[in-house]
Amino acid sequence: MVKVGVPWWIDAKWFHRFPSGIEIERIEADPQRTIEVEFWIAPVSSREAAQTLPHLRGLRVVQSLYAGVDGLLEMLPGSLVLCDAQGLHNIPTAEWTVSTILAALKYFPFYVDCQRVGNWRARKEVDDQYRAMHREQKFLPPVLQEELFGKRVMIVGYGSIGRSIEERLTPFGVEIVRVARSARDGVESVDRLLDLLPDADVIVLIVPLTSETTGMIGERELTQMKQGALLINAARGPVVNTEALLAALEVGRIRAVLDVTDPEPLPEEHPLWKAPNLFITPHVAASSPMFLPRAIEFTAEQIGRYVKGEPLKNVVAGGY
Repeated sequence: MVKVGVPWWIDAKWFHRFPSGIEIERIEADPQRTIEVEFWIAPVSSREAAQTLPHLRGLRVVQSLYAGVDGLLEMLPGSLVLCDAQGLHNIPTAEWTVSTILAALKYFPFYVDCQRVGNWRARKEVDDQYRAMHREQKFLPPVLQEELFGKRVMIVGYGSIGRSIEERLTPFGVEIVRVARSARDGVESVDRLLDLLPDADVIVLIVPLTSETTGMIGERELTQMKQGALLINAARGPVVNTEALLAALEVGRIRAVLDVTDPEPLPEEHPLWKAPNLFITPHVAASSPMFLPRAIEFTAEQIGRYVKGEPLKNVVAGGY
């Protein structure tokens, strides 16, 4: 009988989805006892995972519920198999990305601010800034609106989420530039990032946080971006150098939408809160009411594979 550890917040009503031949152990947030489990569905909280791990015995497989597993990699011994949840967050993250691109290009955050103060007078000031950012264009309409159609969108970190983003952007008539760690057919190597940035209208970051991607976008990269380019960070905060980003936003060189920040959570007095040309959401790109059903379906399949001795999906580290 395979013992499977599940986080305390997964309701027992979902257990019927799991395969037979297992014994389920619900694990509280801060266990004060030794727990025997072979297969552990790690909690979404890194802190909770760190509190739980020392109490587990007989552990062989750790299944994350996130696509990014940098935190777990740091705390797990190399003998354990670690699987990520690549694919579970594709739909909400892709929808968030497309929504924020449209919101930024249509200046929705600005219009919401005008609505809150009860007048449109601020519109002329922003309109003047917009024209200054696009001096090369002889004519611009008086309304702050841009079209997504015809834009060149660069997706940096072209994995499963990147493909989902492309699928949703394609009907808008955009040109997609794909960038990944290694070049392959139709995908550029990240080594060419500096060469590609000047021609991109929108840059979407969806890379994992690693030693190579930390600080990937800094002063040099921001300087290479097209005047008025839109930077979307749906990856991790440290992928972008915060000081360099603030400087670029303050002078109106670029615009940005962030779902993640460095530091995170963002302190109340941090300058990013009031930075111009910036729209922030609180790390919610992957959030969805459909997350739990998808997570249960995927983990049930993984447990079934483990019980049958079949290869697991999304293995990030280790082997058995």
